[in-house]
Amino acid sequence: MQDAAVSGGTRGFGMPCPLLQLLAFTAILLDPVHSQQCSLGSPSPILQFADVGAEQRIPAHHRVPGSMDHLYALVHSYLEVVQQNPFPTELLRDALNDPPSANTPQILQYQTGYIICATIAVIYFVAVPVTGLCLCCRRKHRRCGGRIKAYRRSLLCQRNLLIFCLLLTTLVILGGVICGFAANQKVKEELEPGTRDALNTLQVLRHHMNWVPRGVQLTVEQFTVPKQQILSDLNNVSWTIGSTIHLLLKGNVYSAMDALKARVQDLQNSLHHLQTLNKTVQALIQQQEELEPALKDRKQSLTSLLEDPGCIYCAGALGQAQSLELGANYRKVPSVEKVLKTLHGLPKANFSEMVHRANSSFNSIPGLALVKMADVVQELKEEIEKAGQKLQSITDDFPISDHTRPMNDALVKAENKSRPYFLEVKRYERYRWLAGVIACTVILLIVFCNFLGLSFGTYGLVLREDPSDYERRGEAGARLLLIGVVFSFLFSWLLILLVFSTFLLGGNVQTLVCKHWANQEIYKFIDMPGNLPPSMNITEHLGLKKSLKITSAYQQCKNGAGLWEILQLEDNYTLDKYLQVSKYTAEFQKRLDNFNIRFEDIILLNAEGKKDLETFRDSRIDRVDYANFRAEMHNPVVRTNIQDLAVELERLSKVQNDRALLERLTEEARKLKEIQNTKVLTMEDLVAKLKGSVDYLSTLGPGFQAQINNTESQIGLIEKMFPIQTRKILRQELDCFVRKEVGYVSQYLKWLRSVLTEDVASCKPFSTALDNGRVILCDRIADPWNAFWFSLGCCAFFLLPSIFFAIKTTKHFRPIRHRLVSTGSEETYPFHIPRVTSLRL
Repeated sequence: MQDAAVSGGTRGFGMPCPLLQLLAFTAILLDPVHSQQCSLGSPSPILQFADVGAEQRIPAHHRVPGSMDHLYALVHSYLEVVQQNPFPTELLRDALNDPPSANTPQILQYQTGYIICATIAVIYFVAVPVTGLCLCCRRKHRRCGGRIKAYRRSLLCQRNLLIFCLLLTTLVILGGVICGFAANQKVKEELEPGTRDALNTLQVLRHHMNWVPRGVQLTVEQFTVPKQQILSDLNNVSWTIGSTIHLLLKGNVYSAMDALKARVQDLQNSLHHLQTLNKTVQALIQQQEELEPALKDRKQSLTSLLEDPGCIYCAGALGQAQSLELGANYRKVPSVEKVLKTLHGLPKANFSEMVHRANSSFNSIPGLALVKMADVVQELKEEIEKAGQKLQSITDDFPISDHTRPMNDALVKAENKSRPYFLEVKRYERYRWLAGVIACTVILLIVFCNFLGLSFGTYGLVLREDPSDYERRGEAGARLLLIGVVFSFLFSWLLILLVFSTFLLGGNVQTLVCKHWANQEIYKFIDMPGNLPPSMNITEHLGLKKSLKITSAYQQCKNGAGLWEILQLEDNYTLDKYLQVSKYTAEFQKRLDNFNIRFEDIILLNAEGKKDLETFRDSRIDRVDYANFRAEMHNPVVRTNIQDLAVELERLSKVQNDRALLERLTEEARKLKEIQNTKVLTMEDLVAKLKGSVDYLSTLGPGFQAQINNTESQIGLIEKMFPIQTRKILRQELDCFVRKEVGYVSQYLKWLRSVLTEDVASCKPFSTALDNGRVILCDRIADPWNAFWFSLGCCAFFLLPSIFFAIKTTKHFRPIRHRLVSTGSEETYPFHIPRVTSLRL
């Protein structure tokens, strides 16, 4: 028990500078949350809302990069050259408002590029068939074509050049017909999906208009997401705040409790050791008084015995015998009875009950917070319900429905009118595609004839040993080239007719519509008053205000403006007024700002306990001269070693001749052992016991007053600052809680604004629909359409040099009727190594 008391008492002595400890503790206590973040102040988690407008979004169409993009760019450049005039605002205004009064010369001037192209096409349409007819007549009268009548060296270069030019021209035509096939198929593949996408865009746009009120209602109903999160937090806020207060203060409170327990343990241990010390000293004095006469008797007896002349070898033990006297005198040590009298009856206070009560009071903080915050939590839940009811006013006051009805009617009308038109477009597209396939097939047949003719003709020339030799392959090549020429003359006028008709339509769509649609010139034309007749007034058909500009509306819609902004309803409806966070959280914050809890004051040390500690501190236990105790304890109980002396006497008895001396020495040795066992050993045990108490008390003494003062100051500071710190932490946690819950509402309102302006009640679907219309018409249909006629046009015009080169090349593939009369030479055999040959007559 003594060891336990010592270990318990020494727990509080570890700090070398108690003043510094108290100062550090005071700084921490004054700011208990200096390094602690709000437990409720973590950023509000990201809320996940439903994708309200997913089904009503209009998918944006984009131009998909492809292998024909370079061809499209080439066609655009060509059309820029053909039509260099700006947007014909005046011509369109006159044509739309009063068609009979349209200025024909101005129209012709605007279409100058197309008129030039039309002139070229007419010339081609007339000249090529007439030329073919003339060549047929001359051929019939043998005035055209035929064979080479005489072979000359210069004909070799001419023939090779003609073959190369015809091959190059044929390759160009082949490339053009391949592009024509691809563009023709592309138009077919894009036209039907394009018309379907256009109808779908109108339908989705109409559904979007009709769905706006329902979409607004659904977005408002999504308030249940933050509401459920806030209600969940409210269910836990009381316990969380109480637990946070307990967590932040428990280190200081428990530290003060431990210090108090340590001081009480020091008091109990000190009292125990003082009592032990006092009793031990009294016992030592008593034992000393009993031991002193016994030692004196033995000293006198042994001295006389050992000085006897008949005692053999006794001179050495005589010195030890003469030292038989007390070594320590415990009558000299200071008395501690005065200190014991001061500490008598301590501790009078029930420190165990005191600590238990303080600990219970402190640990009850979370439960107390739960009880005291129950009413305000219920009021906060009611405020959240009221906020949800306030949000319903967004739906009730939303003014879109009355203004979107004319727009919906116009969209229905446009959809119904476009359906039969799209069906007719599909029907005529079949005919156009079939005509395009036939035209490309005819051109491909001409290319095939040219390639076969060149192949057979060249092969015939290689096999011919003599220019006058008849070679069937060469003749077949010449005839195939002439067949290609015939096909060219027969179908060229139909080809140019197809090219010009598709060029006139596709070119004007590109230069008049697509170009000015992309740079928004069309929107500016619509915005200018008087440009459109009343029957085509878009503003009136859609029920829009006359001050609304299509150009600015398009840009605003593209940037994500709301319908109410485009419809210029800001005077009647302002979304910002409904999306102010304070409108829905002001009462919530006000109730928490005015809320406060007073926790029960914690009493760690009552007056009685404080008096006990002060009595202990003033007991002057540290003033006792413990060095005097140590000095006496350092001395042996007896100056000589009685046990060694007894052994020496027994040894001497064995060497004595006189039996009387032997018996006396033996008896003296027995009596010394008896003193050693009954007196000396007992006193040595008492000295050891005394040493433990002296060591403890001397160690406690130097710092125990400062420790008691620090403990009292620490406890006093805790008791004084506890209500202040609980209010401070409560206020901080409530502020953190408010920020977190307001963050939920702010997240929802930001999401609400984003969904309303960019999705549910957004004007962006209108700009997306317009952009989709441009992509469908211009990028997906007009571009391959224009690439088709451009490819066929290239083929048509390269047929002219193909006809010329084919006719010229046929002469070189046929055998020569008349030859030079000479010996064989390089001129006679251009494809062989010169050799000596005999002349044929």
